[in-house]
Amino acid sequence: MNELEKSRQMINEADREMAKLFELRMDAVKLVAEYKRQHGVPVEDLVREEEIIKRNSSYISNDDYRSYYINFLRSTIETSKKMQHKLLDGMRVAYSGVEGAFANIATEKIFPDAKAIPKANFKEAYNSVVNGECDCAVLPIENSFNGDVGAVLDLAFFGSLYITGVYEAEVVQNLLAVKGTTLDEVKTVISHPQALAQCATYIEKHGFEKIEAVNTAVAAMQVAEMGRHDVAAIGSAEAAEKFGLKKLDGHINDSSNNTTRFAVFSRVPREPNVRDQHFVLLFTVKNAAGSLGKAISVIGSHGVNLKALKSRPTKELIWDYYFYAEGEGNIYSDEGKAMISELGECCNSIKILGNYEKEVRI
Repeated sequence: MNELEKSRQMINEADREMAKLFELRMDAVKLVAEYKRQHGVPVEDLVREEEIIKRNSSYISNDDYRSYYINFLRSTIETSKKMQHKLLDGMRVAYSGVEGAFANIATEKIFPDAKAIPKANFKEAYNSVVNGECDCAVLPIENSFNGDVGAVLDLAFFGSLYITGVYEAEVVQNLLAVKGTTLDEVKTVISHPQALAQCATYIEKHGFEKIEAVNTAVAAMQVAEMGRHDVAAIGSAEAAEKFGLKKLDGHINDSSNNTTRFAVFSRVPREPNVRDQHFVLLFTVKNAAGSLGKAISVIGSHGVNLKALKSRPTKELIWDYYFYAEGEGNIYSDEGKAMISELGECCNSIKILGNYEKEVRI
């Protein structure tokens, strides 16, 4: 056997072992995809990918090979993601609204492989996950211009689902009209009350009359159906494309930093992870002087940066409230567990609504 034949035999043996390991890796990828379906977690995880590349490339002792191995790893990761995308193709994700609405846009950005299922309202979207019709739901929890979405916070408090991720989506409002319309022809605008409020200065400047709609996408659909040049909708560029409208003017929001925070709600909580440095907590305090102040002090004493604290009526007793808290820290670390234990001294109820690594801009 000459040197070439010996080299080829070595390659064949290595390829056989790599094939076995590849199958083992892809079996694990299937389990990862199923976990992501159950917990409402997207396929993309760039931080995890870089961790794999950094760690695995350190196993290569020959410096001349390392750059080639990194390329090999990146290719393997892309192949794994392609398989995950395929396996999650049948995933069903609920949202409140219709196609073209901002919630629909956010849902498709977070879960590009899933089937986005429109629901009439927040409660229907939430309950579709509870009853197993959908795998998870994408619901807004806060808008930088209009504030909290109280109805969703109430569903979170009284319901059984968990938050497995939080995403920030920029809201860009546009003036949409049937093709051939000019700006000076428009006399009336239709949109969701929040969208009308977000564009109040623009509307007042042009002297438009306002008509409220269920949401921005419905407004666009109504304008398309009417076919009139004197009526326009306020909504997304995606809604314009869907309903065949023309964007007369763009970025008409009063605020240039209009962002909505969407949370992914799942039946199964996200498993504890050392990388998770954000959490959402729901609690009620005992009816005793200083209970709320003590709860806040307990949270701070364990090194948690309390980013938000909001109160909502429980609706069970008059002037009785629950509290929605967002904090920076690992809720499942020893420090986090100690905090939860100590909170029990001043709280009647405590629910870890969710934990996640960080907020993602989409």
